[in-house]
Amino acid sequence: MRVLLVDDEVELVSAMAERLGFRGVEADWADNGESALEMADKTEYAVAVLDMKMPKLSGLDLMERLADKHPDMKFIFLSGHGSESDFKAGCAAGCNYLIKPIQLEELVALINRVTN
Repeated sequence: MRVLLVDDEVELVSAMAERLGFRGVEADWADNGESALEMADKTEYAVAVLDMKMPKLSGLDLMERLADKHPDMKFIFLSGHGSESDFKAGCAAGCNYLIKPIQLEELVALINRVTN
Protein backbone atom coordinates (compact mmCIF):
# COMPACT_ATOMS: atom_id res chain seq x y z
CA MET A 1 0.00 0.00 0.00
CA ARG A 2 1.32 3.41 -1.00
CA VAL A 3 0.23 6.69 0.49
CA LEU A 4 0.46 10.14 -1.09
CA LEU A 5 1.02 12.99 1.38
CA VAL A 6 0.34 16.53 0.18
CA ASP A 7 1.06 19.58 2.34
CA ASP A 8 2.60 22.95 1.52
CA GLU A 9 4.74 22.74 4.68
CA VAL A 10 7.76 20.93 3.19
CA GLU A 11 9.50 20.12 6.48
CA LEU A 12 6.31 18.68 7.95
CA VAL A 13 5.31 16.56 4.97
CA SER A 14 8.81 15.20 4.33
CA ALA A 15 9.23 14.28 8.01
CA MET A 16 5.80 12.65 8.04
CA ALA A 17 6.72 10.54 5.00
CA GLU A 18 9.96 9.46 6.63
CA ARG A 19 8.26 8.57 9.92
CA LEU A 20 5.53 6.61 8.13
CA GLY A 21 8.28 4.69 6.35
CA PHE A 22 9.73 3.70 9.73
CA ARG A 23 6.30 2.22 10.52
CA GLY A 24 6.12 0.18 7.32
CA VAL A 25 3.94 2.60 5.32
CA GLU A 26 5.29 3.49 1.87
CA ALA A 27 4.70 7.23 1.53
CA ASP A 28 5.54 9.71 -1.20
CA TRP A 29 5.04 13.41 -0.70
CA ALA A 30 4.37 16.59 -2.62
CA ASP A 31 4.22 20.20 -1.48
CA ASN A 32 1.51 21.29 -3.93
CA GLY A 33 -1.53 19.96 -5.72
CA GLU A 34 -0.09 20.11 -9.22
CA SER A 35 2.87 17.91 -8.29
CA ALA A 36 0.53 15.52 -6.48
CA LEU A 37 -1.60 15.13 -9.61
CA GLU A 38 1.49 14.33 -11.68
CA MET A 39 2.67 11.79 -9.10
CA ALA A 40 -0.75 10.10 -9.00
CA ASP A 41 -0.65 9.73 -12.79
CA LYS A 42 2.56 7.70 -12.47
CA THR A 43 1.99 5.77 -9.23
CA GLU A 44 -1.04 4.01 -7.77
CA TYR A 45 -1.88 5.28 -4.27
CA ALA A 46 -4.37 3.66 -1.93
CA VAL A 47 -4.71 6.78 0.21
CA ALA A 48 -4.07 10.49 -0.23
CA VAL A 49 -3.50 12.54 2.92
CA LEU A 50 -4.24 16.14 1.96
CA ASP A 51 -3.77 19.45 3.70
CA MET A 52 -7.05 21.38 3.54
CA LYS A 53 -5.54 24.80 2.89
CA MET A 54 -2.87 25.04 0.22
CA PRO A 55 -2.09 27.76 -2.31
CA LYS A 56 -3.66 27.44 -5.78
CA LEU A 57 -5.34 24.05 -5.26
CA SER A 58 -7.07 23.35 -1.94
CA GLY A 59 -7.26 19.89 -0.43
CA LEU A 60 -10.93 19.60 -1.39
CA ASP A 61 -10.24 20.66 -4.98
CA LEU A 62 -7.31 18.27 -5.18
CA MET A 63 -9.46 15.44 -3.81
CA GLU A 64 -12.08 16.03 -6.51
CA ARG A 65 -9.47 15.92 -9.27
CA LEU A 66 -7.76 12.84 -7.86
CA ALA A 67 -11.08 11.03 -7.31
CA ASP A 68 -12.07 11.65 -10.95
CA LYS A 69 -8.97 9.82 -12.17
CA HIS A 70 -8.60 7.34 -9.31
CA PRO A 71 -12.07 6.38 -8.05
CA ASP A 72 -10.75 3.77 -5.57
CA MET A 73 -8.42 6.20 -3.80
CA LYS A 74 -9.31 7.00 -0.19
CA PHE A 75 -8.78 10.42 1.38
CA ILE A 76 -7.76 11.84 4.73
CA PHE A 77 -7.67 15.57 5.37
CA LEU A 78 -5.23 17.39 7.63
CA SER A 79 -5.61 20.94 8.77
CA GLY A 80 -3.87 23.35 11.06
CA HIS A 81 -6.95 25.50 10.73
CA GLY A 82 -9.46 23.58 12.79
CA SER A 83 -12.44 25.64 11.76
CA GLU A 84 -15.90 24.17 11.87
CA SER A 85 -16.49 24.97 8.19
CA ASP A 86 -13.37 23.01 7.14
CA PHE A 87 -14.44 20.11 9.31
CA LYS A 88 -17.94 20.08 7.79
CA ALA A 89 -16.54 20.36 4.26
CA GLY A 90 -14.19 17.44 4.86
CA CYS A 91 -16.90 15.31 6.41
CA ALA A 92 -19.39 16.18 3.68
CA ALA A 93 -16.90 14.83 1.19
CA GLY A 94 -17.04 11.50 3.02
CA CYS A 95 -13.48 11.72 4.23
CA ASN A 96 -11.61 11.46 7.47
CA TYR A 97 -10.21 14.56 9.10
CA LEU A 98 -7.33 15.18 11.53
CA ILE A 99 -6.30 18.49 13.05
CA LYS A 100 -2.59 19.36 13.23
CA PRO A 101 -0.47 18.69 15.11
CA ILE A 102 -1.35 15.06 14.53
CA GLN A 103 -0.18 11.99 16.37
CA LEU A 104 1.53 9.75 13.84
CA GLU A 105 0.06 6.61 15.40
CA GLU A 106 -3.40 8.11 14.92
CA LEU A 107 -2.66 8.74 11.23
CA VAL A 108 -1.33 5.19 10.75
CA ALA A 109 -4.46 3.77 12.42
CA LEU A 110 -6.68 5.92 10.19
CA ILE A 111 -4.79 4.87 7.05
CA ASN A 112 -5.23 1.23 8.04
CA ARG A 113 -8.92 1.73 8.80
CA VAL A 114 -9.76 3.40 5.47
CA THR A 115 -7.90 0.76 3.48
CA ASN A 116 -9.45 -2.28 5.18
